[in-house]
Amino acid sequence: MPQPAAAAALAIARNRAAVMEELRRLLPGISDSHKTLPFGLAALDSCLQEGGLPCGALHEIVPAPYAMAAAWGFIAAISARLVHSPPNPSPQGRRIFLILPSYERGSHGQPYGHGLHALGLEPERIVLVEPTCRRDTLWAIEEAVRSGVPAAIAGIIDKLDLKLSQRLQLAATEAGLPLLLIRPAYNLESSAAATRWRVGTAAAARDRFGLFARPRWHLRLERARNGRPGEWLVEYDHVTHRFSLAAALADPAHARGTGEKADRASHCA
Repeated sequence: MPQPAAAAALAIARNRAAVMEELRRLLPGISDSHKTLPFGLAALDSCLQEGGLPCGALHEIVPAPYAMAAAWGFIAAISARLVHSPPNPSPQGRRIFLILPSYERGSHGQPYGHGLHALGLEPERIVLVEPTCRRDTLWAIEEAVRSGVPAAIAGIIDKLDLKLSQRLQLAATEAGLPLLLIRPAYNLESSAAATRWRVGTAAAARDRFGLFARPRWHLRLERARNGRPGEWLVEYDHVTHRFSLAAALADPAHARGTGEKADRASHCA
């Protein structure tokens, strides 16, 4: 038999899920909103369920050694593609909640306006939250997701066990929002996340004058619910907010996909 506190918590979660489902049924357009965000790259989208990144889900971003900046760049590129997809085409559109604990500032640094612009993400779209302790970090992440206000929530977390990941996955599913969390490679436990990405550095593409033209990342999709793993060297165009394949590093079968999936436009409600 469940303990009274556990039973009460379970009842609250079920009630919240029922309310969210009723709102989706009653509010026009909510139930018809897109559920995935394609990368615009068939080789990558074909490895994901329904041809894109599930929006209402928790996603783990694991930096390779010395690749914390690359991991944040990958999140910024996803965020830029998200907010510039309809119906969020204006600078006054929905924001990205960025939760960066102040007690881990030495490991993750601070957002840099020019860097965000170089990835196609306007700094004014960022709402920065800097909790001072782990309890406040978890509270901020969960409340930001459950609010349903931002276009996406991103952050860093030092530890993510199965129980916590299940709670965050449920919250993201109910809100229909992507939750992108960086977690350290040395502390990977089992989790309920929909995807796990390993992000490594790669030499940026250069223009004919030798200047940086497009950032590149070494991406490895280690786990995808109802999808399949893959590995790619990708580059990102901040003007069109599209990913392209620099070189396929995985099994060739993972690098093949249909053009229709690559060209689908979508967004997270």
